[in-house]
Amino acid sequence: MKPTDVPTRNFPTAREECRTLQPHPDYDGPGSAYELAFKDESFLLRQDMRAVRMQLELMKPELLQDEQGVKSTIVIFGSARIPSAEAAQALLSAAEASGDETQLRVARSKLAMSRYYEEARRFAQLVTTACADRGCPVVVATGGGPGIMEAGNRGAYEAGGKSVGLNIVLPHEQYPNPYITPELCFRFHYFGLRKMHFLMRSVALVCFPGGFGTLDELFESLTLIQTGKSRRRPILLFGREFWSRLLNIELLLETGMISPGDEQLFHYVETAEEAWRVLENQPELSSPPTP
Repeated sequence: MKPTDVPTRNFPTAREECRTLQPHPDYDGPGSAYELAFKDESFLLRQDMRAVRMQLELMKPELLQDEQGVKSTIVIFGSARIPSAEAAQALLSAAEASGDETQLRVARSKLAMSRYYEEARRFAQLVTTACADRGCPVVVATGGGPGIMEAGNRGAYEAGGKSVGLNIVLPHEQYPNPYITPELCFRFHYFGLRKMHFLMRSVALVCFPGGFGTLDELFESLTLIQTGKSRRRPILLFGREFWSRLLNIELLLETGMISPGDEQLFHYVETAEEAWRVLENQPELSSPPTP
Protein backbone atom coordinates (compact mmCIF):
# COMPACT_ATOMS: atom_id res chain seq x y z
CA MET A 1 0.00 0.00 0.00
CA LYS A 2 1.31 3.44 -0.93
CA PRO A 3 1.22 6.29 1.62
CA THR A 4 -1.29 8.08 -0.62
CA ASP A 5 -3.70 5.14 -0.27
CA VAL A 6 -4.00 5.59 3.50
CA PRO A 7 -7.31 7.41 4.25
CA THR A 8 -5.84 9.48 7.09
CA ARG A 9 -2.12 10.23 7.10
CA ASN A 10 -0.26 9.24 10.23
CA PHE A 11 2.34 11.96 9.76
CA PRO A 12 2.28 15.47 8.29
CA THR A 13 3.62 15.90 4.77
CA ALA A 14 6.93 17.68 4.26
CA ARG A 15 5.00 20.60 2.75
CA GLU A 16 2.76 20.82 5.81
CA GLU A 17 5.75 20.63 8.11
CA CYS A 18 7.37 23.56 6.33
CA ARG A 19 4.21 25.66 6.58
CA THR A 20 4.02 25.23 10.36
CA LEU A 21 7.67 26.02 11.11
CA GLN A 22 8.23 28.91 13.48
CA PRO A 23 11.50 30.86 12.99
CA HIS A 24 13.89 30.71 15.91
CA PRO A 25 15.56 34.03 16.75
CA ASP A 26 18.91 32.46 17.64
CA TYR A 27 19.31 29.43 15.39
CA ASP A 28 17.40 30.14 12.20
CA GLY A 29 18.82 31.72 9.08
CA PRO A 30 20.10 30.74 5.61
CA GLY A 31 22.63 27.94 5.79
CA SER A 32 22.20 27.36 9.53
CA ALA A 33 22.58 23.85 10.94
CA TYR A 34 19.08 24.23 12.40
CA GLU A 35 17.41 24.46 8.97
CA LEU A 36 15.56 21.36 7.75
CA ALA A 37 17.96 19.51 5.44
CA PHE A 38 15.58 19.39 2.47
CA LYS A 39 14.88 23.15 2.76
CA ASP A 40 18.52 24.14 3.15
CA GLU A 41 19.66 25.29 -0.31
CA SER A 42 23.25 25.96 0.74
CA PHE A 43 23.46 22.40 2.10
CA LEU A 44 21.91 20.84 -1.04
CA LEU A 45 24.35 22.75 -3.27
CA ARG A 46 27.47 21.56 -1.44
CA GLN A 47 29.94 19.56 -3.53
CA ASP A 48 29.46 16.59 -1.19
CA MET A 49 25.77 16.46 -2.18
CA ARG A 50 26.40 15.93 -5.89
CA ALA A 51 25.17 12.32 -5.74
CA VAL A 52 21.88 13.45 -4.21
CA ARG A 53 21.45 16.19 -6.83
CA MET A 54 22.08 13.67 -9.60
CA GLN A 55 19.47 11.37 -8.10
CA LEU A 56 16.96 14.22 -7.98
CA GLU A 57 17.70 15.13 -11.59
CA LEU A 58 17.01 11.54 -12.58
CA MET A 59 13.83 11.25 -10.53
CA LYS A 60 12.04 14.55 -11.21
CA PRO A 61 11.53 14.11 -15.00
CA GLU A 62 10.77 10.42 -14.47
CA LEU A 63 7.99 11.06 -11.96
CA LEU A 64 6.47 14.00 -13.84
CA GLN A 65 6.44 12.14 -17.17
CA ASP A 66 4.69 9.23 -15.46
CA GLU A 67 2.10 11.65 -14.09
CA GLN A 68 1.54 13.08 -17.60
CA GLY A 69 1.10 9.61 -19.12
CA VAL A 70 4.27 9.72 -21.23
CA LYS A 71 5.08 6.06 -21.79
CA SER A 72 7.23 6.21 -24.92
CA THR A 73 8.96 8.90 -26.97
CA ILE A 74 10.38 9.47 -30.42
CA VAL A 75 13.44 11.65 -29.90
CA ILE A 76 14.40 14.34 -32.41
CA PHE A 77 18.02 15.54 -32.33
CA GLY A 78 19.54 18.28 -34.45
CA SER A 79 21.20 21.67 -34.61
CA ALA A 80 19.96 24.67 -32.66
CA ARG A 81 21.33 26.80 -35.53
CA ILE A 82 18.97 25.68 -38.29
CA PRO A 83 16.20 28.30 -38.68
CA SER A 84 12.69 28.00 -40.04
CA ALA A 85 12.15 28.84 -43.71
CA GLU A 86 10.52 32.16 -42.73
CA ALA A 87 13.42 33.16 -40.47
CA ALA A 88 15.99 32.09 -43.07
CA GLN A 89 14.27 34.10 -45.80
CA ALA A 90 14.25 37.17 -43.54
CA LEU A 91 17.99 36.75 -42.95
CA LEU A 92 18.58 36.50 -46.69
CA SER A 93 16.53 39.62 -47.39
CA ALA A 94 18.53 41.54 -44.78
CA ALA A 95 21.81 40.27 -46.21
CA GLU A 96 20.83 41.24 -49.75
CA ALA A 97 19.93 44.71 -48.55
CA SER A 98 23.27 45.08 -46.73
CA GLY A 99 25.36 43.99 -49.71
CA ASP A 100 27.80 42.22 -47.34
CA GLU A 101 29.17 39.16 -49.16
CA THR A 102 29.99 37.21 -45.99
CA GLN A 103 26.55 37.88 -44.55
CA LEU A 104 25.00 36.90 -47.87
CA ARG A 105 26.91 33.60 -48.01
CA VAL A 106 25.86 32.69 -44.47
CA ALA A 107 22.23 33.62 -45.17
CA ARG A 108 22.12 31.45 -48.31
CA SER A 109 23.52 28.53 -46.35
CA LYS A 110 20.91 29.04 -43.61
CA LEU A 111 18.14 29.09 -46.21
CA ALA A 112 19.38 25.84 -47.76
CA MET A 113 19.55 24.14 -44.34
CA SER A 114 16.11 25.42 -43.34
CA ARG A 115 14.54 22.56 -45.26
CA TYR A 116 15.55 20.31 -42.37
CA TYR A 117 13.57 22.51 -39.96
CA GLU A 118 10.51 22.04 -42.15
CA GLU A 119 11.04 18.27 -42.41
CA ALA A 120 11.45 17.99 -38.62
CA ARG A 121 8.27 19.98 -38.13
CA ARG A 122 6.31 17.84 -40.59
CA PHE A 123 7.75 14.62 -39.15
CA ALA A 124 6.64 15.60 -35.63
CA GLN A 125 3.17 16.39 -36.99
CA LEU A 126 3.00 12.98 -38.69
CA VAL A 127 4.15 11.13 -35.58
CA THR A 128 1.79 12.97 -33.26
CA THR A 129 -1.26 12.55 -35.49
CA ALA A 130 -0.58 8.91 -36.33
CA CYS A 131 0.10 7.88 -32.74
CA ALA A 132 -3.07 9.64 -31.55
CA ASP A 133 -5.10 7.85 -34.25
CA ARG A 134 -3.64 4.49 -33.19
CA GLY A 135 -4.07 5.10 -29.48
CA CYS A 136 -0.33 4.79 -28.87
CA PRO A 137 1.05 6.79 -25.91
CA VAL A 138 4.10 7.96 -27.89
CA VAL A 139 5.14 11.62 -27.84
CA VAL A 140 7.89 13.66 -29.47
CA ALA A 141 10.85 14.61 -27.26
CA THR A 142 13.58 17.14 -28.07
CA GLY A 143 16.36 19.04 -26.35
CA GLY A 144 13.93 21.89 -25.82
CA GLY A 145 15.87 24.70 -27.50
CA PRO A 146 15.68 26.48 -30.87
CA GLY A 147 16.34 25.19 -34.38
CA ILE A 148 15.54 21.54 -35.04
CA MET A 149 14.43 21.15 -31.42
CA GLU A 150 11.88 23.91 -31.86
CA ALA A 151 10.71 22.34 -35.11
CA GLY A 152 10.00 19.03 -33.36
CA ASN A 153 8.05 20.60 -30.51
CA ARG A 154 6.29 22.92 -32.93
CA GLY A 155 5.10 20.09 -35.17
CA ALA A 156 3.68 18.19 -32.19
CA TYR A 157 1.99 21.36 -30.90
CA GLU A 158 0.44 22.12 -34.30
CA ALA A 159 -0.92 18.56 -34.41
CA GLY A 160 -2.59 19.07 -31.04
CA GLY A 161 -0.31 16.75 -29.07
CA LYS A 162 2.01 16.87 -26.10
CA SER A 163 5.79 17.04 -26.46
CA VAL A 164 8.76 16.89 -24.10
CA GLY A 165 11.62 19.41 -23.91
CA LEU A 166 14.81 18.40 -22.08
CA ASN A 167 16.66 21.70 -21.71
CA ILE A 168 20.21 22.09 -20.37
CA VAL A 169 21.83 24.96 -18.46
CA LEU A 170 24.62 26.39 -20.65
CA PRO A 171 27.06 29.31 -20.20
CA HIS A 172 25.02 31.15 -22.82
CA GLU A 173 21.55 30.39 -21.45
CA GLN A 174 19.39 28.08 -23.56
CA TYR A 175 15.79 29.23 -23.39
CA PRO A 176 12.96 26.75 -23.98
CA ASN A 177 11.14 27.17 -27.27
CA PRO A 178 7.47 28.19 -26.92
CA TYR A 179 5.97 24.94 -28.24
CA ILE A 180 6.88 22.51 -25.43
CA THR A 181 4.06 21.21 -23.25
CA PRO A 182 4.60 23.29 -20.06
CA GLU A 183 4.22 20.29 -17.72
CA LEU A 184 6.91 18.47 -19.74
CA CYS A 185 9.47 21.28 -20.00
CA PHE A 186 12.50 20.22 -17.93
CA ARG A 187 15.90 21.77 -17.22
CA PHE A 188 19.08 19.81 -16.48
CA HIS A 189 22.45 20.62 -14.98
CA TYR A 190 24.06 17.27 -15.85
CA PHE A 191 24.49 16.37 -19.53
CA GLY A 192 24.76 12.68 -18.66
CA LEU A 193 21.38 12.53 -16.93
CA ARG A 194 19.76 14.51 -19.71
CA LYS A 195 21.04 11.94 -22.21
CA MET A 196 19.70 9.12 -20.04
CA HIS A 197 16.25 10.68 -20.25
CA PHE A 198 16.54 10.93 -24.03
CA LEU A 199 17.01 7.16 -24.16
CA MET A 200 14.94 5.83 -21.26
CA ARG A 201 11.56 6.11 -23.01
CA SER A 202 12.59 6.30 -26.66
CA VAL A 203 11.30 3.86 -29.27
CA ALA A 204 13.21 5.64 -32.06
CA LEU A 205 15.90 8.30 -32.47
CA VAL A 206 15.70 10.71 -35.38
CA CYS A 207 18.83 12.76 -36.03
CA PHE A 208 18.97 15.85 -38.23
CA PRO A 209 22.17 17.67 -39.24
CA GLY A 210 23.97 19.26 -36.31
CA GLY A 211 27.27 19.98 -34.64
CA PHE A 212 29.14 18.71 -31.58
CA GLY A 213 26.05 18.37 -29.38
CA THR A 214 24.11 16.43 -32.00
CA LEU A 215 27.11 14.17 -32.68
CA ASP A 216 27.54 13.57 -28.95
CA GLU A 217 23.93 12.40 -28.62
CA LEU A 218 24.09 10.32 -31.81
CA PHE A 219 27.32 8.50 -30.96
CA GLU A 220 26.30 7.90 -27.36
CA SER A 221 23.12 6.22 -28.64
CA LEU A 222 24.99 4.18 -31.26
CA THR A 223 27.59 3.07 -28.69
CA LEU A 224 25.00 1.92 -26.17
CA ILE A 225 23.13 -0.06 -28.82
CA GLN A 226 26.31 -1.47 -30.42
CA THR A 227 27.60 -2.70 -27.05
CA GLY A 228 24.25 -4.13 -25.96
CA LYS A 229 23.90 -1.74 -23.03
CA SER A 230 20.66 -0.47 -24.57
CA ARG A 231 18.09 -2.35 -26.63
CA ARG A 232 18.19 -1.92 -30.37
CA ARG A 233 15.79 0.63 -31.84
CA PRO A 234 15.63 2.55 -35.15
CA ILE A 235 18.08 5.42 -35.60
CA LEU A 236 17.27 7.61 -38.60
CA LEU A 237 19.70 10.13 -40.10
CA PHE A 238 18.01 12.86 -42.13
CA GLY A 239 20.05 13.91 -45.15
CA ARG A 240 22.36 11.28 -46.67
CA GLU A 241 24.55 13.91 -48.37
CA PHE A 242 25.28 15.71 -45.09
CA TRP A 243 25.93 12.59 -43.03
CA SER A 244 27.95 10.71 -45.65
CA ARG A 245 30.28 13.72 -46.00
CA LEU A 246 30.59 14.06 -42.23
CA LEU A 247 30.95 10.36 -41.30
CA ASN A 248 33.25 8.07 -43.26
CA ILE A 249 31.62 4.77 -42.30
CA GLU A 250 33.54 2.92 -45.04
CA LEU A 251 36.84 3.96 -43.41
CA LEU A 252 35.67 2.64 -40.05
CA LEU A 253 34.76 -0.69 -41.67
CA GLU A 254 37.97 -0.94 -43.73
CA THR A 255 40.18 -0.29 -40.70
CA GLY A 256 38.23 -2.61 -38.42
CA MET A 257 37.18 0.20 -36.11
CA ILE A 258 33.59 -1.08 -36.29
CA SER A 259 32.30 -4.58 -37.07
CA PRO A 260 30.53 -5.59 -40.28
CA GLY A 261 26.85 -5.00 -39.64
CA ASP A 262 27.40 -1.94 -37.44
CA GLU A 263 26.68 0.23 -40.46
CA GLN A 264 23.14 -1.16 -40.31
CA LEU A 265 22.47 0.39 -36.90
CA PHE A 266 21.09 3.47 -38.68
CA HIS A 267 19.12 4.36 -41.81
CA TYR A 268 19.33 7.40 -44.07
CA VAL A 269 16.06 9.19 -44.86
CA GLU A 270 15.25 12.37 -46.75
CA THR A 271 11.63 13.26 -45.96
CA ALA A 272 9.18 13.10 -43.09
CA GLU A 273 7.06 10.58 -44.99
CA GLU A 274 10.02 8.30 -45.65
CA ALA A 275 11.00 8.43 -41.98
CA TRP A 276 7.49 7.51 -40.86
CA ARG A 277 7.37 4.58 -43.31
CA VAL A 278 10.48 3.17 -41.61
CA LEU A 279 8.92 3.52 -38.17
CA GLU A 280 5.21 2.90 -38.59
CA ASN A 281 5.41 -0.89 -38.28
CA GLN A 282 7.52 -0.89 -35.13
CA PRO A 283 5.65 -2.87 -32.43
CA GLU A 284 5.39 0.15 -30.10
CA LEU A 285 3.81 2.23 -32.89
CA SER A 286 1.61 -0.27 -34.72
CA SER A 287 -0.92 -0.91 -31.96
CA PRO A 288 -1.92 0.41 -28.55
CA PRO A 289 -0.34 -1.27 -25.52
CA THR A 290 -2.04 -4.26 -23.93
CA PRO A 291 -3.92 -3.18 -20.76
